[in-house]
Amino acid sequence: MKKISIFLFLFVSMLANAQTVTISGKIVDENNEPLPNASILVQKINKGTSADNEGKFSLTLSKGTYVFQVSFIGYKTVNQEVNATKNDEITIALKTNQTLLDEVLVSAVRVNADIPVTFSNLSKKEIAKRNLGQDIPILLNYLPSVVSSSDAGAGIGYTYMSVRGSNNERINVTVNGIPYNDAESHGTFWVNLGDFASSTENLQLQRGVGTSTNGAGAFGASLNILTDAISEKAFGEISNSFGSFNTRKHTVKFSTGKINDNIEIAGRFSNIYSDGYVDRAFSDLKSYFLQASFVDENTLIKAIAFGGNERTYQSWFGLTADELAENRRQNPYTYENETDNYQQDHYQLHWNEKWNEQWSSNLGLNYTKGAGYFEQFKETEDATALNNLIVDGTNAIVRRWLDNDFYVINFNTNYKTDKLNFITGISYSNYTGDHFGEVIWGENLAPNTQIRDRYYFSDAKKSDFSLFAKANFSLSEKLSAYADLQGRFVNYQTQGITNDIVPIDVNRNFNFFNPKFGFTYKSNENNNFYTSFAVANREPNRNDFEVGVSTHETLFDYELGWRLNTENIKLNTNVYFMDYKNQLVLTGAIDGVGAPIRATSGKSYRLGLEIDADIQLSNQFSIKPNAAFSSNKNRDFVSEIDGVLQNLGNTNLSFSPNVILGNIFTYQPKEAFQISFLSKFVGNQWMSNLSSSISENDVLDSFFTSDLNVVYQLKPSKIFKSVTFTALINNIFNAEYVDRGYYYTFDDTWSNPNSVTTLDGAGYYPQATRNFLLGVTLSF
Repeated sequence: MKKISIFLFLFVSMLANAQTVTISGKIVDENNEPLPNASILVQKINKGTSADNEGKFSLTLSKGTYVFQVSFIGYKTVNQEVNATKNDEITIALKTNQTLLDEVLVSAVRVNADIPVTFSNLSKKEIAKRNLGQDIPILLNYLPSVVSSSDAGAGIGYTYMSVRGSNNERINVTVNGIPYNDAESHGTFWVNLGDFASSTENLQLQRGVGTSTNGAGAFGASLNILTDAISEKAFGEISNSFGSFNTRKHTVKFSTGKINDNIEIAGRFSNIYSDGYVDRAFSDLKSYFLQASFVDENTLIKAIAFGGNERTYQSWFGLTADELAENRRQNPYTYENETDNYQQDHYQLHWNEKWNEQWSSNLGLNYTKGAGYFEQFKETEDATALNNLIVDGTNAIVRRWLDNDFYVINFNTNYKTDKLNFITGISYSNYTGDHFGEVIWGENLAPNTQIRDRYYFSDAKKSDFSLFAKANFSLSEKLSAYADLQGRFVNYQTQGITNDIVPIDVNRNFNFFNPKFGFTYKSNENNNFYTSFAVANREPNRNDFEVGVSTHETLFDYELGWRLNTENIKLNTNVYFMDYKNQLVLTGAIDGVGAPIRATSGKSYRLGLEIDADIQLSNQFSIKPNAAFSSNKNRDFVSEIDGVLQNLGNTNLSFSPNVILGNIFTYQPKEAFQISFLSKFVGNQWMSNLSSSISENDVLDSFFTSDLNVVYQLKPSKIFKSVTFTALINNIFNAEYVDRGYYYTFDDTWSNPNSVTTLDGAGYYPQATRNFLLGVTLSF
């Protein structure tokens, strides 16, 4: 009986093995050079793998005929039919794509797995799954260590993101290598780029200091965006979506394809409208993207224009605890035109040249024009608050204006061989901007005052010059080193008075040296270990100067990571220690336009562990979990409480949750249908740096939300190439949560002039309960 069992076991094993074959091979370019880490996907069964450092791969499959989809950045994707009837070896050659030249736009500020920097990539295909009108910060919400929010609560209008506890003002953002952060505030205003995700080819989020980039230093992360690549073929696309809170998005895209193999013209026009979750917190966003390209084998020239006009109703200030309990959707502002109105246009010219197999270069030019105002009703205002343009105690309507111009020139060169990747670059930007306020109506104007007289004015100038050299080079077959040296030289000037009728007179120079070093060790084709040390310096922003802060901040960033890449599992794990000197931390308070107020904290740190994975459970199921655990502390923090400076010891850094968890569970029974369940948990956040020394009003409770995303695509035989239906149910379990707020302290002198008791207050930004978006995209 035992012999029979053994025989049956061997027979079944042989039978099973007879039904499977191993297809191995190599992915190469046109010159038969290997393409390391190329992606191989077996269509229909959704099984895949990645080539090793020599371009080799191996797949075990059941006998049959398959289509291998092979892709590699900078090369045309190939669909090759493979007849898997026996063990076999094949070679698949990829041809270069003009996308390779597109990638030069961002090559100076991007990294790959060979460089010791912690990062995440997001492709156009991944973005499209949930691109129904919400802004880029909301679409990035499920990346590691990211927390997203919006003023109106529905992800449209003024939106924000933080990474590792660092807010918008500390995240460097570039578009095609051009700085996008506002030169003065350092903020990133996505409201001016409505539906920009629809013109994004891919993006990379680097956490920590990252690699040297253009513009203000990265103190929590850097986000670089590559806009649409050249389309080989002509196409048209119409997208419409509708949803809760009267939300709607209308987008038209087109491309001529390559005319005579050299010229392409493409564009997009979008209109997004939403009433917002918060009462009357509407957003009306109009935007465009236009691109003209010339390309040949070694040259790419792109002329790009994009921008938008936004009109949003005031929801910069949240609700008190009592208002939140009474009606979390209420808006305390009643003036019908309490709106923000802004137009911003960007004009870019890029020339990418591949000189030979080793050398390439990129020249980028940019001009940005921005102008707009915020209109506000002032009730029984003090005359001095409007520079005595009104009679004291009367009503007035004011507009607070920004009018600015921003010029940038970037130039990068890249020398690349099998063992060395060397990039050098320079960047220069010049900013000029006017800040002024005007009275457009007054119940009782002061004598000799005219409508639209200005009650404050200041001009500003900022120049920013940087140069860098970075190299990644092989020390051995398994060990590579990375060095990155950057010098950055900033001059900022402003003169006049602020909207608080306080003089502002600044003329400061900042000279920064930002070195970065690291090593990457590849123990085998699946495992990659890295470590790095980086230094970043950052100048104060305009708001800092207004409150008397003029000291720059310095960050020392230590990273240690492990990357695993197998056929079914991609795992990234890293530990970081971010050590700050004079970190400009958020106090919790906000100014008159909702911008956060910061103060120097002395010494502080962020220590954390990040884990993210992409696991293929079967041909139909996959999960993408991520987790971030951190400790974020001020060292020996000092604050004035009850009129006395007190050393509070080590306190919690504001708006820095210790736990952030995310997951995307996807079921894809066939190529045309996909359903994803997305979950996010964010732990408690402190809205001040006092660690509840006064009260517990400075704590935001943890929250857990889940979304459901469904995508279904039809491919009709006539008229349309494809019809794609998309559904997104946000906050499916109807959680009532607050993900952002503000906190302030004040001395109780109004009730008792002799009192030095410190009191506090808080505001909260409620986010939408269950809501939905439905969309359809017609491609032809």
